Amino acid sequence: MARASEGVGRAPSMTDVAAAAGVSHQTVSRVLNGSELVRADTRARVEAAIAELGYRRNNAARLLVTNRSRRIGMISAHLVLHGPSMIAVSVQDAGHKAGYDVSLVAVEDFSTQSLREAVGRLLDEAVEAIVVAVAHREALEQVRSLDAAVPIVVVQGVSAGQPMAVGIDQEAGARLAVEHLLDLGHRHVAHVTGPLEWVEAGQRRAGWQRAHEERHVLPGPELAGDWSPQSGYEAGLRIAEDPDVTAVFAANDGMAIGLMYALHAKGRDVPGAISVVGFDNVPEAPYLWPALTTVDQEFSLLGRRAVELTLQALAGDLDPSTQLIRPALVVRDSTAVPRPS
Repeated sequence: MARASEGVGRAPSMTDVAAAAGVSHQTVSRVLNGSELVRADTRARVEAAIAELGYRRNNAARLLVTNRSRRIGMISAHLVLHGPSMIAVSVQDAGHKAGYDVSLVAVEDFSTQSLREAVGRLLDEAVEAIVVAVAHREALEQVRSLDAAVPIVVVQGVSAGQPMAVGIDQEAGARLAVEHLLDLGHRHVAHVTGPLEWVEAGQRRAGWQRAHEERHVLPGPELAGDWSPQSGYEAGLRIAEDPDVTAVFAANDGMAIGLMYALHAKGRDVPGAISVVGFDNVPEAPYLWPALTTVDQEFSLLGRRAVELTLQALAGDLDPSTQLIRPALVVRDSTAVPRPS
């Protein structure tokens, strides 16, 4: 396939791609816009021509012609943590697959001013909608007051009945974790919480409590954490001194990792003396010793649902039902039946 624009000294155009692929300008446009009306072999020919020529769309020109930027904005925070970073990646991946660019703005604080500044930066990029992934209670309250002039979809800290939102059912995930431990025969399961100003930490704590209530047993001790392995380690040192605790549900895997290290350091075998369950299913979870039982959040599905909801909003449906995705428990080696006393 010859370069249609070779030696011309300009960037390749859509016309060049059409000539190289032996198709019409309209066919190239359909391929670029993800139309299903193009035959597979024709699409492959056009995509090969695009790759060979190094063609890139002129988004500014497209915006002038169509008044559509095909760009979604995203506001996120705490991207060093596994959950927020995976949510950002999943939304970006799903957006790209739907034919949209995704512009990400990270915020460090949750004041009205910082959120409005983030919205302003995204509107300057002519985004058609904004996805918000911040889980602090204060931040979510600020989001509700934003006047962005474009649809806003919330994907973190979501509760049932919340409009324009899709999220993971955190309470259901916590109940899966605790019910697994209770089914093994443990009683009074301890809990290391996340920071309770995070909506999701509160939802996981509520699931821990609800699982005990439904079995008519009292929950074990509650220890405060901050998502970090250090806080899990400190909680683990305290739990190791409590002979009544035979199982712990940690609100994320980072804290579960620190917790298990402390238990090993104090000579409390996992799972022989104390069973441990985490939440997140980080990539390291299967390779810990013992491998960590944890709750898996299906972030790729969350990203797809978030983009689907965004496209619904852009099509005029601004009052869809809330979508909560049920997580799954992944049972590994860190949980077992309690050792007879």
